[in-house]
Amino acid sequence: MNNISMWISSMRLRTLPLSVSGIILASFLAQHKGFFNWGIFILAMLTTLSLQILSNLANDYGDGIKGTDNLDRIGPQRAIQSGKISPESMRKAIKINIVVAIGLSFGLIFYAFGTDYIILTSVFLALGILSVVASIQYTVGSRAYGYRGLGDIFVFVFFGLVSVAGCYVLYAKKIDFIVVIPGCIIGLLSTAVLNLNNMRDRISDKKSNKITLAVKLGEQNVKIYHFILVVFALILSFLFGVVYYTSPFNLMFMVTYVPLFFHLKKVYNNHNPKSLDPELKKLALTTFFLAILMGIGQLF
Repeated sequence: MNNISMWISSMRLRTLPLSVSGIILASFLAQHKGFFNWGIFILAMLTTLSLQILSNLANDYGDGIKGTDNLDRIGPQRAIQSGKISPESMRKAIKINIVVAIGLSFGLIFYAFGTDYIILTSVFLALGILSVVASIQYTVGSRAYGYRGLGDIFVFVFFGLVSVAGCYVLYAKKIDFIVVIPGCIIGLLSTAVLNLNNMRDRISDKKSNKITLAVKLGEQNVKIYHFILVVFALILSFLFGVVYYTSPFNLMFMVTYVPLFFHLKKVYNNHNPKSLDPELKKLALTTFFLAILMGIGQLF
């Protein structure tokens, strides 16, 4: 039972709501436009969850074998770091998850497009493969992009633009400007979650030569960067609500501004990296609920 618990822990279930935020928002927008399909929704959710779990396992493996996860690290203890799961076992789990993620990706693409949209099928097959590669190479390999301060860009693109716009295209078989701003909003807030994680681990990452953007920016500048990410997301969400306003329900997502403002205050006054850990869950869940409320607001 302890081993099962450690495997579940290594999947980092608390990251899963954030990973599907873009899918949920895109699905609401598709329903608003009359394109929603339950089969696509279920497959898109499963595919996204498998990719996130793959990323979490690969992150545990990459940081574990490189020694980045050590006694200096503030966050929850990782599987390889604890010694309860060996690198070999984790590598096997990653391989299994790669097969699952690719299988689900291909199933989703062919279910959505069939043989009628050859160009879209080709583009999404390429995106599917890139998503798998990106999930692994965040910390794995000698050229892991998470160790070179590039993680923020990848999170913004894949968690934001690809997640929202890509999922919408699966439904509609075409792009629509309505998904651009929501894609940027989810991308910015997802990047803020990664940045908060890197803020927490900044000192230990620097010692381990994991050069995240937080390490490059330093204690004060990384806070400014965090403010820019969150505040710009709030501005874009308000702009979206105004541009597509038809009733007060369209602005119901603004209730999430309250916890986000408290979050920014907590980060601004923070001088103890350990106390940032609870903020990760708060920010991720707030993003999740913002996506749901933005979507529901459009249906009204």
